[in-house]
Amino acid sequence: MNLRPDPTFHPTPRTAMEAPAETLAFVLLLSPDASRPDGLAVVDVDPGSQSYGRILHSLFMPNKGDEFHHFGWNACSSALSPLSGHAFLERRYLIIPGIRSSRIYVIDVKEPLKATIHKIIEPEEVFAKTGYSRPHTIHCGPEGIYVSTLGGGGKDGTDGPPGIFIMDCQTFEVLGRYEMDRGSQDKHYDFWWNLPRDYMVSSEWALPPQFENGLVPEDLLGNRYGHTIHFWDLRARRCVQSIDLGAHHQMALEIRPAHDPARQHGFCGVVVDTTNLQGSVFTWWRKADGTFEARKVLTIDPVPADPADLPDMLKGFGAVPPLVTDIDLSLDDRFLYVSCWGLGEMHQYDVSDPLQPKLTGKVQIGGIVARAKHPNGRDFGYGPQMVEVSRDGRRVYWTNSLYSTWDDQFYPGDRGAAMVCATAGENGGLTLRKDFWVDFPEGYRSHQIRLEGGDCSTDSFCYPNV
Repeated sequence: MNLRPDPTFHPTPRTAMEAPAETLAFVLLLSPDASRPDGLAVVDVDPGSQSYGRILHSLFMPNKGDEFHHFGWNACSSALSPLSGHAFLERRYLIIPGIRSSRIYVIDVKEPLKATIHKIIEPEEVFAKTGYSRPHTIHCGPEGIYVSTLGGGGKDGTDGPPGIFIMDCQTFEVLGRYEMDRGSQDKHYDFWWNLPRDYMVSSEWALPPQFENGLVPEDLLGNRYGHTIHFWDLRARRCVQSIDLGAHHQMALEIRPAHDPARQHGFCGVVVDTTNLQGSVFTWWRKADGTFEARKVLTIDPVPADPADLPDMLKGFGAVPPLVTDIDLSLDDRFLYVSCWGLGEMHQYDVSDPLQPKLTGKVQIGGIVARAKHPNGRDFGYGPQMVEVSRDGRRVYWTNSLYSTWDDQFYPGDRGAAMVCATAGENGGLTLRKDFWVDFPEGYRSHQIRLEGGDCSTDSFCYPNV
């Protein structure tokens, strides 16, 4: 245990923005055909380094077929909560769940270039202690590690609804389920919270039979994917309100609350509207009476295309949908980044007024039909997907793989792993860096990014900005 709080823990978003810039990024690698183990790559993101944009260290797991997806830290700035008693933890371990195997790896990155496996939690322990499967998203909370899941019990993960479970942040023991009263929540995806205000928000994607072997068109057109966001009393572990965004708003995914806990609003990205193929973002907020409201605040239109240029999944539509698959919010709560995986576009919106976003920047790279090249002349496979923003808001990183079976449906053939970086202007604007391109091992795909010392989708803060 440290005698002082970890220097990468910050009480407010503003102090986090003033911290030293990241020099390393941790990136997940997955083997789409499970022929090789998944891995973790440590990438040099220091522009002043001679190895800028290169992999400095790789760690591959002892098992195959995990399908790494979203991962996170054992501890972060939330540990500074006055109620936690965990202020002296270290941001030392990365918790990596296998969405397909239900196995969880604890990786010691105290020395990033000598990263090692600290512990492996086998799926049998997860099943036995929680009744859940398909662990998906990791968030470091004040008193432990929170893990969302996409499956319940049984072979196909449909024996009971999925939910959240908690792990001890020091021993990494699986403690048990989070929920005391889940209300109408029967699917899961992302979750995040406002710690001082004591509420959590969660979202919905799908149950395992709806995603593991690819998108199920009948379920999509039948509006059977997730379309509801849920609000929880965080400490009581009780769902207090659910807002259906409309059944045609299929796949309500990333939850991004304002980082300043004095602000009681946030955003949720929706993959597709089945009535018109638009992608969208909703803003939700807490009203004076303590209840919540949500409103669609921006839409992104599909682009007409020759069916001959489209994958089988889209030929009947004659258009490319944006496919909003990830969003991220800068620490100053000013800029929202929206990945349009189908179009091959990364959008930047000024959300200073969260109910009236304004487009301030856009980068085109990849895409189902557009296939825009990187400024260095190289092909960018798939489209912008997992996005991560530096603490100071000046660098925006993203990778290109969504989920192995979905990649294959929308982008047939292996397109290769990629990670790029764009520079964000102080008052908006987005420009790809020609000098940053990461070469990953052949046969792998790249997914989520974590930045050294924390980033804009990792830490939650306990004190408001001044």
